[in-house]
Amino acid sequence: MDVLYVEDDQEIGTWVEKKLKQAGYQPHWFISGQNLPDDLEGFDAVVLDVMLPGLDGFSLGRRIKRQYPNLPIIMLSARTSIDDKLEGLEFADDYMTKPFHPEELLKRIEIQLRKYERTPEETILLHHLRIQKSCQVITDERTSEEIILTGKQFYIFHYFLRHLNQILTKEQLYEGVWDEPYREGDKALMVHIRHLREKIEQDPSRPQIIETIRGIGYRVRA
Repeated sequence: MDVLYVEDDQEIGTWVEKKLKQAGYQPHWFISGQNLPDDLEGFDAVVLDVMLPGLDGFSLGRRIKRQYPNLPIIMLSARTSIDDKLEGLEFADDYMTKPFHPEELLKRIEIQLRKYERTPEETILLHHLRIQKSCQVITDERTSEEIILTGKQFYIFHYFLRHLNQILTKEQLYEGVWDEPYREGDKALMVHIRHLREKIEQDPSRPQIIETIRGIGYRVRA
């Protein structure tokens, strides 16, 4: 999935570009609207800052939406007034205020891609679990009951799903979910994974879904 990303702040742009790549997207980052490709048909979504040099994000977004009405646009802005939000939502599909958590941005992109039918329905089977990625529903095939996860459990599990078959270190998991540097000795991740296993494993004492890779971290295998 190709994402057109327009942001002039180098620090924020580098951070968001990294998070998009980690989530499996192909970001195309521009610092203004002046050098964008002439044809945007190849893009699946647009993430657009409001405060840009030259043509502002509102004007640029309106122009893109007129030419490509089926291309979802998500506005990002530090401007939080209701007037700004209403102006953005006149043409954009979503409006996020800064600062924001990267997982929220990824979720909003996913929702817009689904809305415009740009993502295929995908179901993952992991032992006794059926996971519908498009609507984030986890079902226990033995009982047909939905498994409800808490916020951090949800983010941890779906981080694993985005990195299926990869061995992830504690540092990678922590920084990917909490979006802050891992502190040696912090037990928060281990506690959340223990509670997550209690919900999704047939036998939490002998986990088959979230594997412990001794001395390294964890892995979920498809």
